[in-house]
Amino acid sequence: MVTATATAPPDVLPPAALQSPVQRAIARVGAEAFLASLTTREQAILAYQWSEWARPSQLPPPGDWTTWMIMAGRGWGKTRTAAEWIRARIDAGEARRIALVGRTPADVRDVMIEGESGLLAIFPPAQRPSYEPSKRRVTFHTGALATVYSSENPDQLRGPQHDTAWVDELATFKSGEAFDNLQLGLRLGEPRQIVATTPKPVRNVRELVTDPDTHVTTGTTYENRANLAPAFIRQVIRRYEGTRLGQQELEGLLLDDVPGALWQRAMISYVPHPPDLIRTIVAVDPSVSDGESDRAAECGIVVVGLGVDGYAYVLADWTLRGSPLTWAKKVIEAYHHFECDRIVAEVNNGGALVEFTLRTVDPTIPYRAVRASVGKRPRAEPVSALYEQKPRRVRHVEPFVDLEDQMCSWVPGEGDSPDRVDALVWGVTELMLRRRRRGLRGRVGPRTSGSPR
Repeated sequence: MVTATATAPPDVLPPAALQSPVQRAIARVGAEAFLASLTTREQAILAYQWSEWARPSQLPPPGDWTTWMIMAGRGWGKTRTAAEWIRARIDAGEARRIALVGRTPADVRDVMIEGESGLLAIFPPAQRPSYEPSKRRVTFHTGALATVYSSENPDQLRGPQHDTAWVDELATFKSGEAFDNLQLGLRLGEPRQIVATTPKPVRNVRELVTDPDTHVTTGTTYENRANLAPAFIRQVIRRYEGTRLGQQELEGLLLDDVPGALWQRAMISYVPHPPDLIRTIVAVDPSVSDGESDRAAECGIVVVGLGVDGYAYVLADWTLRGSPLTWAKKVIEAYHHFECDRIVAEVNNGGALVEFTLRTVDPTIPYRAVRASVGKRPRAEPVSALYEQKPRRVRHVEPFVDLEDQMCSWVPGEGDSPDRVDALVWGVTELMLRRRRRGLRGRVGPRTSGSPR
């Protein structure tokens, strides 16, 4: 593994020795004066000369690598860098069969293809590719073809062969199967791939980082500050700066397990499909704030099912920040979407208002109010133990990035209340531990026509 860490300070050009001719001219006379000196045609041509605008860390590294992995903070420019690398390989005749792989088909379409920094935007008008959504295909001016794949349909990558691949946000993939299948088909010509992702210590990311055929480029949000909206900068800095999660989201660092946390990454097991489920519930950790502030607490909404095999399966994390009516609507939506048997909600913070708000949206729901009489640690430790047991007694049907980040970074007694973890704990407790647990009291709401199906 070769690591190139971008070091450009925020809001400035690269060091003089690393500047392109255009960057040197801008440094000498200023951007406005330089652009004013060009004709309209020259400006149009220059707009598509990526090598003149890119930071050094955004240009392909030298060396005999197979994977160029970009692990960088939010807003660093990962998408533009990857799209321009694909364009360069197409123009050089090195890419004929290309795989575009994202978390979902919509992510590939909205970010990698149609996004502001996507493939349709970065080619000059005369060379703009043709996108056929129904065929999952992008055709380029050289005749090269790119096919859309996603982690949701890993079997689509069984069989097809490619010489080039762009994998976006690998750390958020629903499973590692899609990426594994891609590697088996990356065998035409002299294959290369670019993997752009926010760093999260999932299996595929860890394996790539230590692969000798991988070149890793890291970078921070601050390096691209001049090109980011001030509102975005304020929001992400206010939320993450000075926190451990900020080291991941802003500084692009791959973090290890947190000392004192009740969960470690290795304890989280994934299955692509759960077995038949005996019971399914929506667990809720309510928020009584108005939801308007970025600092307002989130409402934890986690869907958990109990399989016929006796294991618990985390099916969804629909946690959000919003007013009581907003999250109540989301809870009811989850209840119906997953055909749940019951809604379970903590009422220490909100009391009868929680049930009242939920029944305002749907008065027929089966409901259980639960109240904690012990702290978060003694409630969470038995659930953590279920994750730790082998075979794992709690499994996730896909990576729930925000939930798992909170699970593996929350240290009892430190930091903010872990809303997602609280909801998870209530859900698993209800399905697997309630009869054995002390420290909570529950009651069943009135049964109606909306009783468990």
